[in-house]
Order: sequence, then C-alpha cells, then structure tokens
Amino acid sequence: MSQNAKTIGPNRYREQFGRHYEDFSVGDVYEHRPGRTITETDNTWFTLLTMNTHPLHFDAEYAKASEFGRCIVCSPLTVALMVGMSVTDVSQKAIANLGWREIKMTFPLYAGDTLYSESEVLGKRESASRPGAGIVTVKTIGKNQDGKEVCSFERTILVARRGHSIEDKIGY
Repeated sequence: MSQNAKTIGPNRYREQFGRHYEDFSVGDVYEHRPGRTITETDNTWFTLLTMNTHPLHFDAEYAKASEFGRCIVCSPLTVALMVGMSVTDVSQKAIANLGWREIKMTFPLYAGDTLYSESEVLGKRESASRPGAGIVTVKTIGKNQDGKEVCSFERTILVARRGHSIEDKIGY
C-alpha cells in the first residue's frame, strides 16, 4: 500500500492528496510534477477568456516588432498554472487562500515552453481564530525547461489540521 492511500477495506485503498497543517515543515521544498507544456492555443484562449486585449499575447505580427520577437505567454496564465501545479502538495486540504504577494515575472515564457514549479515552506503558525486550522506561507518558483526562473510569488493559505478537513469530515 502507498503512503498516499487510505485503507477502505480488505485489499481496497483510496488515493489521498494534500497535506494537513501538521505535515508542513519550514524549509521543506516540494517539486510539483508533472510539468506543463504551454501551447499557443492555451495562451490565446486564456488571454481572450480573461479579456486581456494586449496584442503581444495573440498577434504574431505585432509581437515580431517587440523586444521578444514573438508572442509571450500571458502572465496571469503562468501564475494560474503554477498555483494549479502546487495544489496537490500545498493546498489540497486548504480551507481558503488568504493572499498572494511579491508576484514577479522574471523571464518571458513562450508557447512551446514547459513550465515546472516548486514551493518552499517559508512559515507556519496556528490560526488564532480557527482551532481546526493553521496558516502556511510558501514561496513558489516557476522555471522553464532550461531551468530559467520565469515567475515567483508567495502565497498564504489557511490549511485544515488533521481531523478537520472536508475529506476527514465526509470520509472522502
């Protein structure tokens, strides 16, 4: 049986995801896998879905004249993918995201690039107002396939303590 599985019955297991507050240790780094190769379609759809009308993200002729020489991935897509990639390791047992800070876009990401990310636990403390939860702060870094950092941010999350997550309450 995997350590990420819960015994449901004889020879029957259910895969478990995420960490409770007690499972976080300051200084731990979680490498989020798999990576995600971003397509031109991903970038165009996300850009237009979010009503971002900057042509640098979807007009190849416009982008040719830019310092990048081609379309770049819309930065909120990069952040959204990094957050999504981190859910299993960082926020699967979250009650709420409390905030993001210090979002930095440090290198352009292009269609065809593969994004990888990792999160380091910066801090944790018990919640003063919610005895069944704690507050965890992580720094998440995104890198392209060449190891070049493309984005970083800090995220603070209210995380359930063991025995207090929704999964614990409903036997999920």
